[in-house]
Parts: sequence; C-alpha cells; structure tokens
Amino acid sequence: MKSVNISSIDFKKGGGLVPVVVQEASTKSVLMVAYANEEALRETLRTGYAHYWSRSRGSLWKKGETSGHVQKVKRVLVDCDADTLLYVVSQRGYACHEMKKSCFHNRLPRSPLEAKV
Repeated sequence: MKSVNISSIDFKKGGGLVPVVVQEASTKSVLMVAYANEEALRETLRTGYAHYWSRSRGSLWKKGETSGHVQKVKRVLVDCDADTLLYVVSQRGYACHEMKKSCFHNRLPRSPLEAKV
C-alpha cells in the first residue's frame, strides 16, 4: 500500500468533490456515502473526526456535530484513480439520520439480480 498526498486526489473530476464511502472499522459494514471537498478532508485529517461537504446546505459539516453521533476516523484510504475516499471509522451512535446504524437499510423490490432461494 503506497501513501498519497492530498494534492494527488482528483477533486476536479467531481466539480470539487469526491465521494466518501464510510465503513465501520469493527464490522466492516458500509455505513453511508457522503462527499468531501479538500477543506473537509483536511479538517478530517486535522481533527480525527469525519467532516464532509453538504451538497444540500452548501457548507462543511462535522458528522454528529449536533446529534453526538460522531465518526472517529481510524484511517483514510484512496482508490486507485484517486477520486474516491474510504473512511474507516468507529461510529458512535447512528450513521443514518433515520436513527439506523447504516444508511443502507432499504432495498429495491425483488429483482432478477437476486438469486432464488
């Protein structure tokens, strides 16, 4: 595994943002997907807590700032194209605003993609 610099992350491709997949360190479960700009990533690295760019509010936000459901970042991984991040976190409380551990708690109706049991 090689180290990369923030300057090598391709924020331009996504209009200044990169997707961030968030994974619980202890269970490996995917908790959520959010977006970060360079400022959010720098703040995450500086504080050790997950920061993101809110596309709806148009501002930087620390996950759990008001709810207390913070994400302590254990490590940040960068994909091979340097345009997506993976935050491996220790989640306190819920990752989802619907008070669920993961944002991925809904499913599409049965489809041909699902194997018959």
